[in-house]
Amino acid sequence: MGVKGFDSNLYMEQQAKYILERINEGESQRLYLEFGGKLVHDKHAMRVLPGFDENAKIKLLQKLKDQAEIILCIYAGDITTSKTRQDFGITYDLEVLRLIDTFRQFQLEIHGVVVTRYEDAPAVNMFINKLNRRGIRTYKHFYTKGYPTDVETIVSEEGYGANPYIEVTKPLVVVTGPGGGSGKLATCLSQLYHDYRRGTRARYAKFETFPIWNLPLKHPVNAAYEAATVDLKDVNMIDNFHLEAYGETAVNYNRDLEVFPVVKRIIEKITGQESEYKSPTDMGVNRAGFGIIDDDVCKRAAEQEVIRRYIIAKCDYKKGKISEDAVSRSKLLMDDMNLKVEDRGVVLPAREYAEHKRNCDQRYENVVVMAMELSDGSMVTGRSSRRMVAAAACVLNAIKKLANIGDDIPLISPIILESIQHLKTEILSQDRSSLNLEEILGALVISSHTNPAAELAAQKLGEVRSLRAHCTAILSDRDEQTLRALGVDVTSDPEYVTTNLYFS
Repeated sequence: MGVKGFDSNLYMEQQAKYILERINEGESQRLYLEFGGKLVHDKHAMRVLPGFDENAKIKLLQKLKDQAEIILCIYAGDITTSKTRQDFGITYDLEVLRLIDTFRQFQLEIHGVVVTRYEDAPAVNMFINKLNRRGIRTYKHFYTKGYPTDVETIVSEEGYGANPYIEVTKPLVVVTGPGGGSGKLATCLSQLYHDYRRGTRARYAKFETFPIWNLPLKHPVNAAYEAATVDLKDVNMIDNFHLEAYGETAVNYNRDLEVFPVVKRIIEKITGQESEYKSPTDMGVNRAGFGIIDDDVCKRAAEQEVIRRYIIAKCDYKKGKISEDAVSRSKLLMDDMNLKVEDRGVVLPAREYAEHKRNCDQRYENVVVMAMELSDGSMVTGRSSRRMVAAAACVLNAIKKLANIGDDIPLISPIILESIQHLKTEILSQDRSSLNLEEILGALVISSHTNPAAELAAQKLGEVRSLRAHCTAILSDRDEQTLRALGVDVTSDPEYVTTNLYFS
């Protein structure tokens, strides 16, 4: 942990230079740049490319802010189904709001939000109303008539012409969204159509971090991308168009390869001239492969990500979020790479300690254990009790060890714990009395005013960021969110603590 395999500064330098070249080359007056993946807080890239700055891409855009404006897309169906961003545990519509706030913090102009493939549904209309009433321009794009085969209809007033034009003024228009399938490509092409109708020469390009086109097809970093998108059924493939045109091997993925001939024909129909692009790889501007400085470090990190994604997929299946087919695809990736769940170093210590407690005493039949690996490679564990959940016990034990505080020294007075439990059960009428991680951290901070050991331990909370942890049972939403906020990379076995459906 902590060993770098990626140079983020080199990456941003190369990426900025390449995007500027794409903006300035030719006679075009505007570039629509489709941003795939995560524009901010790209924790996937941070995990598989150790050293990657999770906000590298938005910092890059900040350097170009005088030339750039941003359009956010969200697919109406993702609003109605409450699709969730896994890294943060929030729905896509909330992720759009979070992105707007984040862009503003980086002094980037949000030009508008497009609801793609609009449908007249209460949740969708409520989302649009919320944005409009907060002064955010919102546009409705409908399903494109004729798509994907009837190019004559697509590039007409019945097709892209039926969409409202988003008035943009700057030479770089970044089109992004909360996740895959948000309608970014359709929005770019619709804008391209309207610009040419208005006499503005515009171009399209794509910024997709993964798969990395100049890494081998079976490279673990590219495999980790497949593992992250099993629900979308993305498959990495050799770009046959690029190989035929240039005799060079490049990696892309199935959706881009399938849609390329259609996109090429649409662009040629809009512009009235032969497309400048001979392959999907030509369309891309990604330079991430050139930022890798230690391939072995990135390979090991990516293998861990494949395992992590499989464990998460099994939990998501248990929760009813994904299909069995998605779990099977994730397992195939594990098998292809000869990986097993136990290769994630925190899994066995958690399971073994839980088994040990169960064998020692029948009272621990339903014990839950979390294990966490510290930066020096040592392991700490914490178990559930009537006082607190396993995640809380594990974090307390971790920061005690980081602060060199003995096991026998208490951090939080039992009186404080009893008072909070009384509040939960007797006043707030909550079903469970065990304190969750957030409640324990609050108690720790209160105790730090009178307990020097608690103060010292609390100062170590920042050091759990990026550490790996594993729990022997599915975490509550609250504990999962708190661990994410702390920056802990946590997974769980696909088992619930109880048979309860609501209070599980």
